[in-house]
Amino acid sequence: MATTEITEADFETTLTENDIVLVDFWADWCGPCKQFAPVYEQVSARHEDVVFAKVDTEAERNLAAAANITSIPTLMAFRDKVLVYAQPGAINATQLEELVSAVKGLDMDEVHKQVAEQQGQQQ
Repeated sequence: MATTEITEADFETTLTENDIVLVDFWADWCGPCKQFAPVYEQVSARHEDVVFAKVDTEAERNLAAAANITSIPTLMAFRDKVLVYAQPGAINATQLEELVSAVKGLDMDEVHKQVAEQQGQQQ
C-alpha cells in the first residue's frame, strides 16, 4: 500500500477503520522530512495490512496541534485506535521495519488493560 495523505476531517475515520495506522507528520520545508519520505514509502509497499498515513503540518495545523507535534518529522503508530508509539526524528528503513513488526506483535489485550489502569489512576 502506498502512503496516503490524511486530514483532520478523515483522521478519526482512518484510525477507526484500520487495525494499524502509522502517521508521519511532516512539512515541505523540512529537510529530514524529505529524507524520510522515500524510506516511509518504500516500507509501506511491504505492508499491505498497515496504513501509512502522512499529515502535512502546514496544511493541517489544527491536527498537528491536537497531536502535540513540536518537532518534525514525528512518527506515530496506532493499533486498535490506541497510540502505541510517538517519536520525533527520521528513522532508517530497518528501524521502521522493526517498529512495524513490534506494533504487529503487540498483545492488545495487555495494552488495553494497561490503558484502563492508567485511566483509573488519573481519575
